[in-house]
Amino acid sequence: MPNYKNQKLCPGHNACAGCGELAAVQAALRGLPTEVIIASATGCIEVTTTSFPESSWGIPWIHSLFENAAAAASGVLAALKAKGDNKTRVVAIGGDGATYDIGLGLISGMWERDERILYICFDTEAYSNTGIQASGATPYGASTTTTPSGQGVSGATTHKKDLLGIALAHGLKYVAQSTAGFPDDITNKIKKALTVDGPSYVQILAPCIPGWRIKNDAAGQMGKLAVKTGLYPLLEYTNGQLTASSITTKFTPAPLADYLGRQGRFKNLNASDLKIIDKIVKQNISKYRL
Repeated sequence: MPNYKNQKLCPGHNACAGCGELAAVQAALRGLPTEVIIASATGCIEVTTTSFPESSWGIPWIHSLFENAAAAASGVLAALKAKGDNKTRVVAIGGDGATYDIGLGLISGMWERDERILYICFDTEAYSNTGIQASGATPYGASTTTTPSGQGVSGATTHKKDLLGIALAHGLKYVAQSTAGFPDDITNKIKKALTVDGPSYVQILAPCIPGWRIKNDAAGQMGKLAVKTGLYPLLEYTNGQLTASSITTKFTPAPLADYLGRQGRFKNLNASDLKIIDKIVKQNISKYRL
């Protein structure tokens, strides 16, 4: 029998083959210390790793509701303080639905209280667990079950919410963005986030096999192309200032077709849609160039 005693997340979960989110979770966990407690929101991570009566977690992990991972984490931190435990770290995790939408108010409260909790968002750009409905993270043009393509409509007509901007508006000292295509970057940013005396936020693009309608082996590649096209750059803010970015003065974006054309959710984009998405790339280059 294999010995999984020292693993934070063990084999045996039931995520989709090639799941970009679970790959990102493993990369994030490599950046966490052994002394850690995780509060998890409802979502793919929770459902695939804790099918009753079993759990793939090898570290303390708690799940309550869809919206309150941040509040549960705050309670755990308060209990640790009452015990005089200043060593154990508290981390809250959630998908984009739990982060961008349902749990945003409680996350805001946690940030306002300046609590030393790391919040990690694994962004699949839809409610992947409940049927691929659109979320506040769904990008323009993406077809989901609630923003389906149809006559005269290619997909979502709304734009992705700027969660990094919301985190920065709360005065967080460390805010970062990565993708499942760069696991070492994820691990390093998690380590940096834990050095902050206060709340920190790391957002990770996690390509979803069924939601994005991509091949089982394509999640990592999509994570890389999201960065190379400029649609989802690698970013790092320290004390409110942009201190690291994949968009440098030498950055030349890869063709959008390399990224969009390999995803079924974008198969009905028209020329007008492509102009809008190209404009988003240009805005990102202007905003995030270092």
